[in-house]
Amino acid sequence: MTDYQPLPISDQQPKPATHHTIRHQDQVKAVLPFDDVRSFDNAQRGFIASLEPLRIPHQDATRSALDLTAFDFLTEESPDTVNPSLWRQAQLNAQHHGLFEVTDGIYQVRSFDIANMTLVRGETGWIVIDPLTCSESSSAALNLANTHLGHREVVAVIHTHSHVDHFAGILGVTDQESVSSGRVQVIAPLDFVDEALNENVLAGNVMGRRATYMYGNLLPASPSGFVTTGLGAALALGSTGFIVPTDIIATNTETRQIDGIDIEFQLTMGSEAPAEMVFFFPQFKALCMSEITSHHLHNIYTPRGAQVRDAMAWSKQIQESIDRFGSRLEVAFASHHWPTWGQSDAITYLKKQRDLYRYIHDQTLRMANLGLGPEEIAESIELPDSLAREFHCRDYYGTLKHNAKAVYVKYLGFFDGNPANLNQHPPRQRAERYVEFMGGSDMIMQRCQQSFDEGDYRWVAEVLNHLVFAEVDHLPARSMLADTYEQMGYQAESGPWRNFYLCGALELRQGLPKGSKFGPSAGMAQGMPLANIFEALGVRLNGLRAAGHPMAMNLTLTDADPVLIEIENGVLHTHFNRSDANAGLTIESTEATFKQLILGIADPVALINDQKLKLEGDINLLMTFRDLLDQFERRFPIVTPRAGT
Repeated sequence: MTDYQPLPISDQQPKPATHHTIRHQDQVKAVLPFDDVRSFDNAQRGFIASLEPLRIPHQDATRSALDLTAFDFLTEESPDTVNPSLWRQAQLNAQHHGLFEVTDGIYQVRSFDIANMTLVRGETGWIVIDPLTCSESSSAALNLANTHLGHREVVAVIHTHSHVDHFAGILGVTDQESVSSGRVQVIAPLDFVDEALNENVLAGNVMGRRATYMYGNLLPASPSGFVTTGLGAALALGSTGFIVPTDIIATNTETRQIDGIDIEFQLTMGSEAPAEMVFFFPQFKALCMSEITSHHLHNIYTPRGAQVRDAMAWSKQIQESIDRFGSRLEVAFASHHWPTWGQSDAITYLKKQRDLYRYIHDQTLRMANLGLGPEEIAESIELPDSLAREFHCRDYYGTLKHNAKAVYVKYLGFFDGNPANLNQHPPRQRAERYVEFMGGSDMIMQRCQQSFDEGDYRWVAEVLNHLVFAEVDHLPARSMLADTYEQMGYQAESGPWRNFYLCGALELRQGLPKGSKFGPSAGMAQGMPLANIFEALGVRLNGLRAAGHPMAMNLTLTDADPVLIEIENGVLHTHFNRSDANAGLTIESTEATFKQLILGIADPVALINDQKLKLEGDINLLMTFRDLLDQFERRFPIVTPRAGT
C-alpha cells in the first residue's frame, strides 16, 4: 500500500511541549473552575469493588482486552503535554472503575470499556443494560457483580442503541441458545438490527480504521501519548458477537414488565444514534438516559465517520424526557460516565445538555443564513458562559467546531456554495500543484519552520499536508508535520482530536502498522441475519469487474428458505424465497455453513469433504463470485497517500 520508510529512530520520539503549547495550557487553567470537585464526588459515590489490577485478558490471545494498569501517571498534576481540562476528564474516567451502586437495585460497572454496563436486580435475576464492546469485558463485569452482590442469572439484555460498545459483548452475558429458548429476552429499539449492522459492517472497515485514530488504540498510554477517549477510559478490544433481539420497542410510549421490574420506554431515534431509546424505572425513580446525555459535549458528527445526527431532535428528546419523567426521578444515569443524584440537580443537568445541542443547532443556522460557510461558522461560534463553564458541556468527545460543521452539513450538505469547491482535484494531484505554486519543497520548508516557531500549527499542518502528499519521501517534511500534529494534540481538549493528531504523528514517523483483512468476527457473523451479510457483500463487489460477469446462483438452505443470488450490471441482488431453474450453480448447505463459506471463515474444499456443502452445476461460478469481492485492508494510510492514487 505504501513504500516509504519510517523516519530515523531519533526523529520518531515524542517531543516536549513548546512554549506556545505551555502558554495555551496555562490559559485553560486560568479560565475553567478547576476547584469544582462535584464530578469527582459523583464519580466515586456508591463504589463497591473493582478488579485490582484492572487487566482483563483476551480469550483468544496473549494480549489483554483491556488494561488500565498503565494509567498510574494520571495521579499527577496535568503535564504540559496534555490540555488540563482533558487531563481532568481522563482522571475521572480511569481512576473511578469497578462496581458502583446507583440506587438500591441498580448497579453499574464502569471503565471496563468506554461504556458502562448496568445491572438491574429483578425478582429472580439480572436485567443487563448494554453488555459493552466485547465478551471479555462484559463477562468480567457480570462476574464482579455476582461476586459482590450475590449470584443471579441473566434474564434479559437491553440494548440502549445501535453503537457497537453497547451490544457486541452480549456473548459474555448470555448465548444464542438461552435467547432462542426464551430463557433470556433481548430488547432493543426500532431499527436496531439494520442500523447496528449497517454501521459496523457496510462501512465497518473505513470506520474501524478511523476508529483506531479516534480511540488512540495504537498509542502508548503516557503523558505524551494516549490519556483518554473522553467518552471513557479506554476501548476494550476483545471478542465480539451479535444476537438478534427478541423484543423490539417500536413505538414511543411502550412499557414492559421484566422479571417484576416496570420499565417505561421513550424512543429517541436519530439523536445520538439512528436507533436509540431511553427509559424510566418507576420502582427506583431512576431514569436511564442512554447516551443522549453524557458528562461532555457529544458528537453531532463523529470523526470516526457515521451519519450526521439531528441536533434539533436531540434537544427536543431531552426535553421530552424531562416532561415525561422529570417530576418522578431521583437519579439520572447513562451509558457512559457517572449518575446525577437529586431531582433538582438532575433536571438542571438535563436542561443544560438540552440547551447545548439546541444552541449549536440554532446558532449555526443563524450564521449560515447570514451567509457564512461552515469553516467561518466553526471559527466564530462560542458557547455562553452558562454552558461553557460547565465541565459536562466541554469538548471532551465532540467539539463545538466540528459539531457546528455537522449541523451545516445536515441542512446544506458538504458544498458551501463556492463554485471553486464543486470539482476540486483529488488530494495528491492538488498537493502536487500546490507545491509547485508555492515555490517547491525547499521554500515550503523554510516558511513552515518560521510559522512553526511562531506557534501557527494549524497553518503548518495545512501546508505540509500538501508537501507530504506530493513527496511522501521528503523526510524533513514528514518530521515537521509529525511535530506539528503532536503540538496540536497536546493542546486539544477533545480526546478524539488529541488521538487523531497523535496517531497522525505516529503514522508519519513510523509508517503503517501491520494489519489484516477486514471481515466480521465469527461471533458477529453467526448472529447476523443473512440479508445483512448479502448487503455487506454488495459493498465488497467490484462493480466494473462484476459488470463483465453476470450470473445467477441458487442457494438452497436446509434450515431456511432458498435464496436466488444474481449479479446484473455490476450490482449484487438477492431474492429470498426464490430460485431459478436456469441458474448456473446450486449451492446446498445450512445457513451457518454458507456464512462460513462466503465470508472466508471456512475452506470450501474442507466443507465439501465434510459433506457440509454440496455444489451442483458450474463450480467456477462460485470461484468467480468470490474473486469479484474486494478484500479490504484494515490499516490503510490516512495522513500519507495511498499507493496508486
